[in-house]
Amino acid sequence: MQFTITQGQLGTRPPVVKPDPKVLEFLGEEGMRKLISDHYDLLRESNIKGLFPPSDEGFALAKQHSADFFIQICGGHPYFNENRGAPMMAARHQPFAITQEARRIWLESYIMVLTPLNMPDDLKKSFWNYLDIFSIWMMNTPEK
Repeated sequence: MQFTITQGQLGTRPPVVKPDPKVLEFLGEEGMRKLISDHYDLLRESNIKGLFPPSDEGFALAKQHSADFFIQICGGHPYFNENRGAPMMAARHQPFAITQEARRIWLESYIMVLTPLNMPDDLKKSFWNYLDIFSIWMMNTPEK
């Protein structure tokens, strides 16, 4: 499958489609949590590691929150809403300087965990399309 990163413009919120619920059906909650955990492990070693909690405890909690969000967004149990309230992800990311470059690194890290995943391409594409477009919403800082 070809993963394409859409050029995003700071301050825009293009229409986004939630992933097919079959993504979660295919992965299951534990599979989704592993996918997110593997992604975060790559981010912790990346050039954007400073955007994430430095402590092991804080990092584990960030993984949990992200997995809860993706489980919920894929039609699963509303863990995120129960534990954190309404997602409001752009507002939650506002304290962090998220540039086009940071977005690219975040997405490329997802490509690394999605590529070897034994999941049908149509489901990968559905999940990827969500990540690609929704991540544009998170950008909040111009490049230096």
